[in-house]
Amino acid sequence: MGASLLAACQPAAPVQLRESGPPPEASAPLARPGPPAPSSAVRSAEQTAAAADAGAAFLPTPVPVGDPMATHKTTRAELLELVPIAPLDPARKRIVQPDAFLQSVFGVDGPSRMNQGNRSIAQHRFSKEACLAGLKSIVLQTPEQRRICGADNMVPVWQGGKDPWFCIDVFEFPNQACELPMVWTPPTYAKKVCELQGKRLCAQPEWNLACRGDPDGGPDRVYAYGDSLDLEVCHTNQVHRQACVATSARTAWATCTTDTEPAGSFPQCRSRFGVFDQHGNVAEVMMRREGAKVVTQLKGSAWFYRELAREPKQPVPASTANKQGAYPDHCNFDPRWHVENLESAWHVNYHLGFRCCKSL
Repeated sequence: MGASLLAACQPAAPVQLRESGPPPEASAPLARPGPPAPSSAVRSAEQTAAAADAGAAFLPTPVPVGDPMATHKTTRAELLELVPIAPLDPARKRIVQPDAFLQSVFGVDGPSRMNQGNRSIAQHRFSKEACLAGLKSIVLQTPEQRRICGADNMVPVWQGGKDPWFCIDVFEFPNQACELPMVWTPPTYAKKVCELQGKRLCAQPEWNLACRGDPDGGPDRVYAYGDSLDLEVCHTNQVHRQACVATSARTAWATCTTDTEPAGSFPQCRSRFGVFDQHGNVAEVMMRREGAKVVTQLKGSAWFYRELAREPKQPVPASTANKQGAYPDHCNFDPRWHVENLESAWHVNYHLGFRCCKSL
């Protein structure tokens, strides 16, 4: 399978990488010394877990700690358990052959298949148990939202005074609470996986509205969580822990750490429509119409956005390490990175995922 990759989705000269063919030009690796400082949300989870271990009297039910690495799947079968597909009639199933397709595009053995990143070098700090405890008081989907969308973990979205016209996944794919998002995902395959679930890739205007909008008709927000950048609200406050050598997909797989967290680990990183992680964790593939063509749109940020952060229309802050690549990760940010025809789009990397939408 052909593949192209960029060390970080940012407005910089792209590096086109292929599994075969002539060698690509090298790009400068991203390297930052030392481990990331935990955000307030992470500290809170760690403190709660420690209190539970100590049997603190103020906790009526101890929070289970669990193993943060246990959520990172080690087999293709485990990955496929996270990907339910819509029922197909026998004739359609013979044509589509969904099982064979999914077997071919998911796998844990490298960057040529969709997965959760290279487990041997990844670092996760939230266990599934701690993540679920943080979501315990949050209603992810009401029965009415389930009826409207016809699928689990989706919410309808509308603009003031209008009826809902689409639903959007609450979490990044695989849209499962407290599971790690998928990366190394070619947009063409992301489109087909969404279709197998009776959905489609989100369009940029839909994603933007689900991020900035208010279901009660209030004013738009700059970010899903508010109007001022806060790197601790979402999984955006880390840095690369080691040099990321992005000269090929294989070197990136061997060196670029996918330090994601289970979806929903940052409960405040949620839009008013109820959509999580539109900032941080992984960047997302969506689609955009460009004249008569439908092309890919890459946006959002990943866990290392701290290195690239700046507010819209503001100078790059001194704390931003990659000043040349700095960009404003607000809801309406409209980058033009790796624009490809959606039907033949093969850009992949270690921090790029997607989510699905559904027309109403």
